Amino acid sequence: MQQALLEAQAAAEREEVPVGAIIVDADGAIIARAGNQVLADHDPTAHAELLAIRAAAHTLGSERLTGCDLYVTLEPCPMCAQAISFARIRRLYYGAADPKGGGVDNGPSLYNQPTCHHEPEVYGGMRETEAAALLQHFFQSRRQTS
Repeated sequence: MQQALLEAQAAAEREEVPVGAIIVDADGAIIARAGNQVLADHDPTAHAELLAIRAAAHTLGSERLTGCDLYVTLEPCPMCAQAISFARIRRLYYGAADPKGGGVDNGPSLYNQPTCHHEPEVYGGMRETEAAALLQHFFQSRRQTS
């Protein structure tokens, strides 16, 4: 999770919402890392999770990331949660919960739906205090400058 937090910090330095993600293979080696790039790419889908999934799929030469684990600093939104399912990610570890925009344990709870094709193992709350503090500081500083 430390590496995902570093990606989130780098995103904040680029004035992106500070969310970071890494994907590790079955041996625990990092095969992809990303931070949000929504503003830089002018792309509402450029969330850290999706960018990391794309990079990992490219690295492995497969759309299936079976045996891979994703670490992300914020509970994935419904779009990212669905992509995680489609990619067949083995385990999802996330930091801060997202009561308003989350799609895993909040909101639609995607993996609890009968139409969900693949449900990863989910572990929330990893280094939650640090992940939440990054987000809180980012949005507080934006409110002060507006």
